[in-house]
Amino acid sequence: MNKTELIDAIAAAADLPKASAGRALDAILDTITAELKKDEGQVALVGFGTFSVKVRNARNGRNPQTGATIQIKASKVAGFKPGKALKDALNS
Repeated sequence: MNKTELIDAIAAAADLPKASAGRALDAILDTITAELKKDEGQVALVGFGTFSVKVRNARNGRNPQTGATIQIKASKVAGFKPGKALKDALNS
């Protein structure tokens, strides 16, 4: 499912016009992104899961073409931990 298909599904489930469903989805994604940008940012949706920021330390890597060692910078990545209800729904 891509973003357009998700908007269509939201519009159908909530009985909204597609434009309103698109704005609602964009608002949700913008809000989650803004919260994760904050220090210790985390978004917990009970039953669905928790979005959080994980820190990857700097490390050495290898260029696959040349085999040369390269330094990979430290970075922050988004993480998601599914909630119990989501796990149960997937495994039933």
